[in-house]
Amino acid sequence: MDPSNIVIRICINAIPLILAITLHEAAHGYVAKMLGDNTAYMMGRVTLNPAKHIDPVGTIAFPLISMIVGGVLFGWAKPVPVNFGNLRRPKRDMLWVAAAGPGSNFVQALIWGLIAKVIDLSGGESTIAQFWFAVAIAGIGWNVVLAIFNLFPILPLDGGRMVTSLLPDRLAYSYSRMEPYGMPILIGLIILMMAFPPLGHAFSALLSAGDQFFYSLFGLS
Repeated sequence: MDPSNIVIRICINAIPLILAITLHEAAHGYVAKMLGDNTAYMMGRVTLNPAKHIDPVGTIAFPLISMIVGGVLFGWAKPVPVNFGNLRRPKRDMLWVAAAGPGSNFVQALIWGLIAKVIDLSGGESTIAQFWFAVAIAGIGWNVVLAIFNLFPILPLDGGRMVTSLLPDRLAYSYSRMEPYGMPILIGLIILMMAFPPLGHAFSALLSAGDQFFYSLFGLS
């Protein structure tokens, strides 16, 4: 198997990326439903059907382009609609709804790490074994990217929601008013990471540390 072949690289990365994004978004909707808000459920977003969550740009085009040209790898999906006012305890429950996404990525990284370890222990040297080992390693990487990126304390990212939930009411209200500026800040941050190498390297080092945590956990080299 030639990992430098672009078709093979796309196949290796597509499987875990689509799963990572799909389960991330479905987890938000599922926890919101459990805590009183049926918005995502009524819109068919509490599902494992990737088509319901895929964003053509964020899930397909951007990861594909960044994978080909190099640089910071990440992607995104269509946000799951949540009406926080419908939650039984809106401010408190916002924390759990937001944390569900990165939490699902952490669990998926554990599962991919376990799969990689099983393949490694089996000593499989076939092309199929090599392919699925590469998929498992990519699964760890993509889930680390999504978990860490979404934990940035910037609204509307999950980290921003969690900060809003944890702040005292007055500070939470002031902080929430920054949400309209969140996307421009994120876009600016992405451009800055690409244009200013030290910042991009720092983010890459953070992602690498996340990968190494799971590699060490399962004794992967």
